[in-house]
Amino acid sequence: MPALTNLADDDLLRLTQAGNEQAFTTLYQRRQGAVYRFALQMSGNISTAEEVTQEVFLSLLRVQGAYDGKRGPLVSYLYGTARHLVWRRMAQNRSHVSLTAEEGEDQVTPGYLISHSEIESDLARDEIRRSLRRAILALPAGYREAVVLCDLHELSYQDAAIVLGCAVGTVRSRLHRARALLSEKLAPTRFRSNRCLV
Repeated sequence: MPALTNLADDDLLRLTQAGNEQAFTTLYQRRQGAVYRFALQMSGNISTAEEVTQEVFLSLLRVQGAYDGKRGPLVSYLYGTARHLVWRRMAQNRSHVSLTAEEGEDQVTPGYLISHSEIESDLARDEIRRSLRRAILALPAGYREAVVLCDLHELSYQDAAIVLGCAVGTVRSRLHRARALLSEKLAPTRFRSNRCLV
C-alpha cells in the first residue's frame, strides 16, 4: 500500500470511513488549513472559523455517504459544508467580532533587525491587508463567497460553482462585480499607502 500522504483525498476518505484513523489524520492535516482560512475569511471571526473547521471534519466521520465524488472533488464538498456552517453560525450570532490587526498575522521581526524604511513599508502593507479584509467582509454574501473561493483559495470557476450550487456563469458574474466593488473601496487605501511610501 502506498504511503498515506501519496493517496488522493477520495482514497483517504474511504480508508477513514473504514476506520483508519491515520488516513483521517492525513486528510485533516492536508485540508484543515484551507477550510479554516475559508471560514475565517467568510466570517471574520476566529472562534467561528475554529468551530466550523472542527464540525466540517467531524461531519466526514458522522455522515457516511454524504459526499459524492461524481459531483466534484472532496475539497469542494469541504468548502460547501464550511459555507453552510458559517452562514448558520452567523445567523445565530449576528454580533460576531471582526479580525484585529494582530489576529492571523505572522510574528513580527524585532525592530533592531530591520530598517526604518522596512518598518514603514511593512506598516503600509499591514494597513492594506486590514483594509482588504474589511472590504471583503463588507461585500454582499454572494460576492464575498466568489472572491474568497476563486481569488483567495484559487478554486476554478467550476469548483466554486459546485461549492455555491450555482452556474459557472454566475460565479464569473459575481466575481467580476465583487472585484469592481473591492477596487472602489480600496482606491483611497492605495492612494494613502502610495503617499506614505513616497
